[in-house]
Amino acid sequence: MKDITIQPDITIRKAMKKLSQTGEKCLVIIDEKNRLLGTLTDGDVRRAILKGVDINAFIDNIYQSKPTVLVKNKFRLDEAKKLFTKNKFNLIPVVNDKGKLSDILFWESVLNNGKNRQEKKLVVPVIIMAGGKGTRLEPFTKVLPKPLVPVHEKTIIEHIIEHFTEVGCTNFYLTVNYKSKILKAYFEELHPEYQLNFVEEKEPLGTAGSLRLLDGKFNQPFFVTNCDIIIKTDYFSLYEFHQKGGYDITLVASAKEYIIPYGTCELNSGGHLSHINEKPKYEFLINTGLYVLNPDVLALIPVNKFYHITNLIEDAKNKGKKVGVYPIDDDAWVDVGQWAEYQKVVKLL
Repeated sequence: MKDITIQPDITIRKAMKKLSQTGEKCLVIIDEKNRLLGTLTDGDVRRAILKGVDINAFIDNIYQSKPTVLVKNKFRLDEAKKLFTKNKFNLIPVVNDKGKLSDILFWESVLNNGKNRQEKKLVVPVIIMAGGKGTRLEPFTKVLPKPLVPVHEKTIIEHIIEHFTEVGCTNFYLTVNYKSKILKAYFEELHPEYQLNFVEEKEPLGTAGSLRLLDGKFNQPFFVTNCDIIIKTDYFSLYEFHQKGGYDITLVASAKEYIIPYGTCELNSGGHLSHINEKPKYEFLINTGLYVLNPDVLALIPVNKFYHITNLIEDAKNKGKKVGVYPIDDDAWVDVGQWAEYQKVVKLL
């Protein structure tokens, strides 16, 4: 069984990493004597970040201190099944008479015979923005379009598509321009099981201009992703977050920490040294390049004009549209379009 227990004196950042590493949606909080203190879900973490809670703060103020529990040797299996079914829990802690953690029941072991929880497929269109030149990956991209840069035995774009097909997505749209003939020829020989549609830009239209070519194509929210990012996240939760939040656009943001490797000088109003911050840390939510969009926002994009996704987000906000942010852990996102990150991915995958 995966170790999904943590103590309350760890930070939100470390809890995010634990959730990402285990692939679970919930952690169990215990003290040093193994007494159950509560549970912490990925939703608890997201809500805290979006409320502006410091990501380096301890989790003691954000976890659920009164979770549903079962007492060892005092519950029936059908009782546990009813709790899972009614409340859609991912797990339920089991404690002994003294409140110490004895076991953890998981949804898949109680209701699904050990299989992963995939009650339904995420049948959602996916648009992959694949028309850029990929200058950051030269000299590879002098020969190949960026989506076909290899990462071991597969190309970048195949890794991206694989993440979506695993959750049920089968309908993909590739917006193409630079070296599009090579890209098309590659997939013609590949004979993929999923449906692949090419959307041709006659000239470069930025990171969102080509989306206008798909206006009127969809009747449900859809994914939009850059072609040089690999994101490991719960796509079901992301899609649900977008719909339940009533968002018109949801962007996925990575909680990233930057450390200045020097002491920084702070000056007072007179220009004299006030104090020195030794190697200060800064926290940011970084736009990863993965989005969920409602179909009607495509009408905001000008026809056949160079236009970035950031322009669309600003125009949507100015029109009163609702824009959401879905935070993920830094380790869940890799920008393969940068040489340093590309080399890191090649080593990890």
